[in-house]
Amino acid sequence: MRIGIIGATGNAGSAIFKEGQQRGHDVVAIVRNAAKAKEQFGEKSSVIEKDAFSLSHSDLQDFDVIVDAFATSPDQAYLHVDLAAKLVAFFREQSTRLFFILGAGSLLNEQGERNINDLKKAPDSESWIAIPENQLDEYVFLQTVKNVDWVGVSPGNLFQEGAAVPAILGKDHLLFNGQNQSVTSSGTLAKAILDEIETPQQHNTRFTVIDA
Repeated sequence: MRIGIIGATGNAGSAIFKEGQQRGHDVVAIVRNAAKAKEQFGEKSSVIEKDAFSLSHSDLQDFDVIVDAFATSPDQAYLHVDLAAKLVAFFREQSTRLFFILGAGSLLNEQGERNINDLKKAPDSESWIAIPENQLDEYVFLQTVKNVDWVGVSPGNLFQEGAAVPAILGKDHLLFNGQNQSVTSSGTLAKAILDEIETPQQHNTRFTVIDA
C-alpha cells in the first residue's frame, strides 16, 4: 500500500513511517527538509520535499492513504484546521483514506465534557493550549465531512516518544490504564494506525489509543 506521511520527521510521523516500512508498505515522507528525512529513515527512503501548504492534488493523488502528522508552534496552531480543510478539498468523492492525528483535547472526560477544559487548568497551559484547542476545531470540522474517507486518531493526555507496548483502544472518551495513567507512546500510536490502515474498521469517525 502506498502511504504518504505529512510531517514524517516529527515524533508521531517518524514512528508511523518506520512502522509502515517494517510492514512492507511503500511509505513516502512528505516534509520540508528532505535531508533530515533521509538522515532519519535512510538514503533510499522515498521523500517529497514540499511545505504542506504547497502540496497539490497531483502530488498526492497516487497514494492509498495520507497521514496528516503535521505539527506547528502554538502561535500558528490554526494551521491544523487549514491543512485538514485543504486535504478534505483534495479528496472529496475519492477513495483515498485520510488519517488525522488529533490531540486529547477533543476527548470526553468522565462527566462527558471536553477534555480541553481540564487541560486548560494546567499551570503552564497558556504556552501550548492553542494546539489542542485548534485540534478540537479540526475534529469538529471533520465531523461535518461526509464524502471523504477520514479517520481521526487521539492519543492520551501525554504523548511521548517510545516503542510500541500493548494498547487500550477506545472511541471518544479519555482512557486511563491500570496505573491510572493516560499516556500514549509514539510506537503504540503508529501500530494502531497501521493496524487500521491494513484492516479498516473506522470510517468518518475518531478512535483513541493509550499504552496499557
